[in-house]
Amino acid sequence: MTRFLLGRLALFAVGLVVASVLIFATLRLLPGDVAQSLAGTNGSPAQVDAIRASLGLDRPVVVQYLDWLRGLVQLDLGRSLVTGTPVAEEVGEKLTVTLPLAGLSLVVGLLVGVPLGVVSALRHRRASGALLGVAAQVLAAVPVVWAGMLLIALFGVTLRLLPTQGFPVDGWDEPGRALRSLVLPALTIGLVEGAVLFRFTRSAAIGALDEDYVRAAAAKGQTTTRALVRHGLPNVLLSVVSVLGLQVAGLVVGAVVVEQLFALPGLGRMLVSDVGRRDLTKVQGELMTLTALVLTVGLLVDVVHRRLDPRLREGGE
Repeated sequence: MTRFLLGRLALFAVGLVVASVLIFATLRLLPGDVAQSLAGTNGSPAQVDAIRASLGLDRPVVVQYLDWLRGLVQLDLGRSLVTGTPVAEEVGEKLTVTLPLAGLSLVVGLLVGVPLGVVSALRHRRASGALLGVAAQVLAAVPVVWAGMLLIALFGVTLRLLPTQGFPVDGWDEPGRALRSLVLPALTIGLVEGAVLFRFTRSAAIGALDEDYVRAAAAKGQTTTRALVRHGLPNVLLSVVSVLGLQVAGLVVGAVVVEQLFALPGLGRMLVSDVGRRDLTKVQGELMTLTALVLTVGLLVDVVHRRLDPRLREGGE
């Protein structure tokens, strides 16, 4: 297990370095000039050059990257080119919205996808099981924006049960209002991601029904449902855990869109705003934070999967 952890940590570090290079290089290819934007349309060439020099943008690109990388190692994301505020502080503040949103969305996805996937597998030869499968296929194909707008129309406009815009000014100092403001956004992401989990769960559960140990349990008098839940469900959950790392990437993309739709002051909404302002330092820090979160979850999923699957433990201890 120790060798496995060291290997995964090494891959994690390599992934972060590769991501940092790609993020830094890609942002430099964007059109426009930060210094010119800050100087305004009436800024003289001398003023633009002075701003560029003050921001360190006149230095070689490699030097700029190495300075940024050195800061990342020290958990310093730099300062905003526009406001001069520390990027790490702003990112930390926005994560208090984005992380709970992602967590709630994942809970919704699991609660929807796993139980319904098992039920659909148990009834896969019946009309009800096929109907669940078709519904999941349709829901998985629905864009997150459309799903959010439908939920807003139903629960926010028609039924007036839940807020559709904004987040409390005092944040989590008002936990009830804060949680209510995240319900519809979490449902928007969670239902779509749950439809994807449903398909993996259903496929794994149908495969488990054909396993000898499940058939043997049924032959000894257990119902098919009991035999699957008691003997096949652990293997089904292993399949679910395996895809959770990929699902987290979907949650991140969904959060960027949903925070815009529901006017949530999270990391995704700030990222879109900073791209428009060409605040490269902030955008770099935000993208690296999101990348680190996705890679961290992937690492945890690998570790949990290895601990749960005895075959992997026996092969690598």
